[in-house]
Amino acid sequence: MLGELSAIDGGPRSATVTALEPVGLLAIASTEFERLLLDHPRIAFVLMRELTRRLRDADRKRIEFGAFDTTGRVAARLVELADRFGQQTDEGLRIDLPLSQDELAGWTGSSREAVTKALRTLRAQGWIRTGRLRVIITDMDALRERAE
Repeated sequence: MLGELSAIDGGPRSATVTALEPVGLLAIASTEFERLLLDHPRIAFVLMRELTRRLRDADRKRIEFGAFDTTGRVAARLVELADRFGQQTDEGLRIDLPLSQDELAGWTGSSREAVTKALRTLRAQGWIRTGRLRVIITDMDALRERAE
């Protein structure tokens, strides 16, 4: 879901999105979206739940920015990706997403160089292995502990 805040309050759109893989989409004009919410209160409630989840996530990340170093923030994002997209293999928990170091840097509020250094640190600890557009988590417990 993208642009829902603008559709609700009429303010400018504050987010952009880049798809990591092919996606389908449905675009709804703000007037139609508003009518949909008024006609189907259950949808409004589900939307409210999603916005609450996003607000809590944003609060958590804001706290991380102040409390964690780059390595901790990178570890937290890798744990998040593993929980959502990880596939258990003989090598470890594999995350196959076309996510570049630049994108990971943006997601963690860090420079690409700082993310490169953080990944190097996590590899040196033996907690992850990396390859082109993939990460294998070899010690999820240690990575999760570093992320906390």
